[in-house]
Amino acid sequence: MTITDRLIAPNATRSEAALCYSAAVVGAATAGLLARSSSALVIIVVVVVGFDLFGGAVVNATASAKRWFHRPSLDARHHLAFVAIHGQPFLLALVVPGFGWSTAAAIYGLVLAAAVVVTSTPKRLRTPVAFAATVFGTAITTAVLTVPTFLLWFGPVLLIKLLLAHLLPEPGAVDDRVPTPR
Repeated sequence: MTITDRLIAPNATRSEAALCYSAAVVGAATAGLLARSSSALVIIVVVVVGFDLFGGAVVNATASAKRWFHRPSLDARHHLAFVAIHGQPFLLALVVPGFGWSTAAAIYGLVLAAAVVVTSTPKRLRTPVAFAATVFGTAITTAVLTVPTFLLWFGPVLLIKLLLAHLLPEPGAVDDRVPTPR
């Protein structure tokens, strides 16, 4: 198994890989530039988190990753476990001044609760529910919670990566026939 198989998905195309790695590098650079007035440790952690989240949002949106993460042997428990292992809010609380533990817990809880709602929703409604959770989650993480300005991207990108990119199957993979009115 290659590094691309592990970071993106088995059988990812060259175009997908180039796009994913580019997004990860540009995301890491953007996160680092935004955090440039912070300590070296904060910058390093923010760059790594930026690489993972910006790159991961694009990775999870590829057809290869959709096929891999939505193969028949995986169910809602697997998707929720994938969401649950994303403990970056707590890593940021550990090293970034002004990114408190309560903020970390709120973001983590918000994303996990939203993922439970999305995976519990009938398949034909998951996309609009995921979008609703993402837009309201974005409002909460940017307007209600206190985060350092250079990390205002964090909540929205985490929501996009996990709710919109990861939890939603490949378009056309869901039976989205409109029910016949009675």
